[in-house]
Amino acid sequence: MASLSNSLQLKHGLTSWCPGSSALTRRLPSSSIRFRSFVVAASSFSNDNREFVIVGGGNAAGYAARTFVEHGMADGKLCIVSKEAYAPYERPALTKGYLFPLDKKPARLPGFHTCVGSGGERQTPEWYKEKGIEMIYEDPVTGIDTEKQTLTTNSGKLLKYGSLIIATGCTASRFPDKIGGNFPGVHYIRDVADADSLISSLEKAQKVVIVGGGYIGMEVAAAAVAWKLDTSIIFPENQLLQRLFTPSLAQRYEELYKEYGVKFLKGASIKNLEAGPDGRVAAVKLGDGSTVEADMVVIGIGAKPAVSPFEVVGLNNTVGGIQVDGLFRTSVPGIFAVGDVAAFPLKMYDRVARVEHVDHARRSAQHCVKSLLSAQTHTYDYLPYFYSRVFEYEGSPRKVWWQFFGDNVGETVEVGNFDPKIATFWIDSGKLKGVLLESGNAEEFKLLPELARNQPSIDKAKLEKASSVEEALEIAKASLQIV
Repeated sequence: MASLSNSLQLKHGLTSWCPGSSALTRRLPSSSIRFRSFVVAASSFSNDNREFVIVGGGNAAGYAARTFVEHGMADGKLCIVSKEAYAPYERPALTKGYLFPLDKKPARLPGFHTCVGSGGERQTPEWYKEKGIEMIYEDPVTGIDTEKQTLTTNSGKLLKYGSLIIATGCTASRFPDKIGGNFPGVHYIRDVADADSLISSLEKAQKVVIVGGGYIGMEVAAAAVAWKLDTSIIFPENQLLQRLFTPSLAQRYEELYKEYGVKFLKGASIKNLEAGPDGRVAAVKLGDGSTVEADMVVIGIGAKPAVSPFEVVGLNNTVGGIQVDGLFRTSVPGIFAVGDVAAFPLKMYDRVARVEHVDHARRSAQHCVKSLLSAQTHTYDYLPYFYSRVFEYEGSPRKVWWQFFGDNVGETVEVGNFDPKIATFWIDSGKLKGVLLESGNAEEFKLLPELARNQPSIDKAKLEKASSVEEALEIAKASLQIV
């Protein structure tokens, strides 16, 4: 789902890590990794396809599978093992269209299997069968032996791999059980089963409390509005999406949500959740002793990289996740990590980052597989990108869609009145570093990554005088032509 990583803090440089360290340079070339040999009795292992194994069933796995197919290296060679019951799907739908009320045309599988999110083919379970890809569902990997190149699953299966891609993503951060984090009616959202459980509660609820003022909080609150429920958002920060939004921009969105009836409790701490006589959650008790009634609570306080049981391949203790180089190689030859779980060199900003976003999941998987299967040696050069789309259900008086590219550092210039457009520009040392646009058209959105990647010198005073978003974007566009 579209979410700003808790680990990727755009405003601050992270501790640098050199991908050329000895642990990463003593690797076999990709051609050697691809065909690492093993000799064992065939009956010892549960998987027939053993040359390449992907662990994980999310976006990254789906896009990696497509790339294997494009290179003619999937049929009879690739196995995907997942804890989920479904073929890989576009996870952002779970906090957007999937949560729409039944009378507002909600998204449902197979409608959002990968790779429809980027305009590609819908990879249904039948697609994987047709391509000769072996799928193991609902059986998470619980152990790895890097010397024997084997994996153990929860059901006891022993799997063999030649090359391994770890695409396990993240797990939702949870409230401790001792403060009510496991009460019936308390929800976390990471997969289809979570979303189905949440919908079941939405159908019966009257008062919804959402904990967290980030992506999950904003998107679930917008969905609750569509269900016409009494909705409150509680978070400890002083504004929505503090890691990205400026205070002014956050205020604009808060005002919009308030127009829909959403209530905000900002700067609030939570002591515990309280249960009613039936054992279901009934209230949220705040740090000041007050309570907020609720018959369902949605916890959206971030996520943690799902590194277990792969700690042995090497973790990054600064940003979390599995440490990789610019080709997504770990410190263990033949083992790779992609997507949310990978801590990788963010080349253009010269720092290591871990990005929880569908765009990175897609691109990192494709880059990794291309490097593994071909002579590609150029390092991953990712441009941070985040977006959100809410209130897009039928009958909504206002649809919200914003995109951000780049780095949110330096001073800001805000242009527009949010009716519906608004743009925020981040300028550092005279250069345009990042830009966010609300309600742009296709051509305007297309301009944003070009601006963020080129980081042109820009006249801040001229930008501040722009009378409209369109004029501001023209000024920014003109700056690209200045040498």
